Amino acid sequence: MTEAKEAILLVGGKGTRLRPLTVHTPKPMVPAAGVPFLTHQLARARAAGVEHIVLATSYLAEVFEPYFGDGSSLGLHIEYVTEQEPLGTGGAIRNVAPKLSSGPDEPVLIFNGDILTGLDIRALVTSHTVSGADVSLHLTRVEDPRAFGLVPTDATGRVTAFLEKPQTPEEIVTDQINAGAYIFRRSVIDTIPSGRPVSVERETFPGLLASGAHLQGMVDSTYWLDLGTPAAFVRGSADLVLGRAPSPAVPGRCGDRLVLPTASVAPDAKLTGGTVVGAGAVIGAGARVDGSTILENATVEPNAVITDSLVGAGARIGSRTVLAGAVIGDGARVGADNELRDGIRIWCGSTLPDGSVRFSSDQ
Repeated sequence: MTEAKEAILLVGGKGTRLRPLTVHTPKPMVPAAGVPFLTHQLARARAAGVEHIVLATSYLAEVFEPYFGDGSSLGLHIEYVTEQEPLGTGGAIRNVAPKLSSGPDEPVLIFNGDILTGLDIRALVTSHTVSGADVSLHLTRVEDPRAFGLVPTDATGRVTAFLEKPQTPEEIVTDQINAGAYIFRRSVIDTIPSGRPVSVERETFPGLLASGAHLQGMVDSTYWLDLGTPAAFVRGSADLVLGRAPSPAVPGRCGDRLVLPTASVAPDAKLTGGTVVGAGAVIGAGARVDGSTILENATVEPNAVITDSLVGAGARIGSRTVLAGAVIGDGARVGADNELRDGIRIWCGSTLPDGSVRFSSDQ
């Protein structure tokens, strides 16, 4: 059997590092390439043969079901389980177990809700089945693994240890990291303690390893991006539009730009680098937008220059204003002739007067 029919998506996080994008919207529902990011994960799971998905929700849980419903529009059967108290990754997996119908030895796919990946899901399932593992992990290689959990493996791919966020050179024994996608043998999920917070990374996996369970790692170094920061989220959206990150859910052809229906773009405006213009948004004459996301009903006034930035729903960017690596919250107003750079975040509903913020090159 080389297909997993069921999957769990962990979508309960608060997305604190993504604020102000996540003030009104849970992280998986922030638009990437024109649709909520979660849509891409659901569509890729469906394309790999998954039929039943359980969403483990917590923060702003009430927004998921009205949007996705029972999942039939995506060819899926979607159910929802909401944590009353945050349970961590392992606790969330255990909490949704009653919704699963797989037999004890059948594979259940599990995805973190903030990872954009080109992982070959079917290959992971096949590897899991062939190796006879209790749990299989998608591993990817990164240049600087200090911010991640390291997962060394032996010559057969069997996991030998879990090393959380190493700091010294001696601790960095591999460049393989936990990439946030797993396959659990169904019976293993029931061994996770219920009713309390559990970290799958810090408790479940090391505990299974210590008990002699077979944990298998599969290195797949295709596209992989943790969308935990605004800069990464903007880049992920652009990569989806450009076709660098694969998804069957991008609403249009891949290319330099994605303009959603009802958006208005001036004929001489330049949109490049995987820029997305949301429904009802307006891009004024002479504006230049590169590698950026302009959410629905936002307005970019004439001759503004926006690079690697995100403009929230209903926000307004004044004429000749320059944004570079900036995040503008929903409904914010940035007046004309401002210059905002280098990760600056403007809170939802804020107002910046004309010419009030300037960054000069000598600062």
